[in-house]
Amino acid sequence: MRCFSILLILFLQLSARAQDSVALLIRCDDIGMSRSVNMAAKKVLETGLPVSMSVMVPCPWFEDAVALLKQYPHVAVGIHLTLNSEWKQYRWGPVSGKHMVPSLVDSMGNFFPSRAKLFANNPALHEIEFELRAQIEKAKRAGLAISYLDYHMGAAMQTLETRAIVEKLANEFGLSISRYYGEKDMTGMYFAAPADKKARLIEQVNALKSSTVQLLVTHVGIDNDELAAMDDLNPGAPAEMSKHRQAELNALISPELRKALQKNRIKLVNYAMLNQQIGITKMKRPM
Repeated sequence: MRCFSILLILFLQLSARAQDSVALLIRCDDIGMSRSVNMAAKKVLETGLPVSMSVMVPCPWFEDAVALLKQYPHVAVGIHLTLNSEWKQYRWGPVSGKHMVPSLVDSMGNFFPSRAKLFANNPALHEIEFELRAQIEKAKRAGLAISYLDYHMGAAMQTLETRAIVEKLANEFGLSISRYYGEKDMTGMYFAAPADKKARLIEQVNALKSSTVQLLVTHVGIDNDELAAMDDLNPGAPAEMSKHRQAELNALISPELRKALQKNRIKLVNYAMLNQQIGITKMKRPM
């Protein structure tokens, strides 16, 4: 009887700890954008952390990203629905072909660099749906096990009509949508100076208290010649982007982050886990 009581106490203590823990979802965006981004993604994957990684299907390094992601079963793969191409020296266009979606491209056949320029061109809704479906279908043909959808630069969620398209595609392909499980966005590291990013992340992790799933959106990369050559055409973007992405990578793979996660009993989850634990039928459009 005494043995049973001890086991019961231990069970209750473990249950209380599980209930007290905070769930954190780390989402790495722009995978497939460039070789340097894929190299950084590999370093994150090698940590074994259960992360979510969002792939840009129209980008030149998509196939390299596919080969990489297939090696790591602990990653939840998402489609980073892409309607913009924002780098001055490095552009891409639609998967479906520029002649199939003429309202989505500029005179060179590339996506517009900003949401404002895209929607100033009065993009046809049926062309947006056609292109986004083509991106999902290409990823599936490549053999990726896709768990969720999200949206590069927010373009696919710009209006109620485009949001409805994303929701329709998620339902059609049996996928969840990022932020539709009630995730609460952390401030993150994006606008912090490179030298401050790790400290900023650890500070935020130490302050996590909410029972709501916390969402940390990150942009990792290797500070090499390839990434350093890219300039964002959008005003307000941080200068020296490659240094920012390298600093975010350093923060994510740091021993200090692992210690903070353990100390604060932070439970890492990804979208594949949420799909199983909550279910895509329970998704709700955020306000």
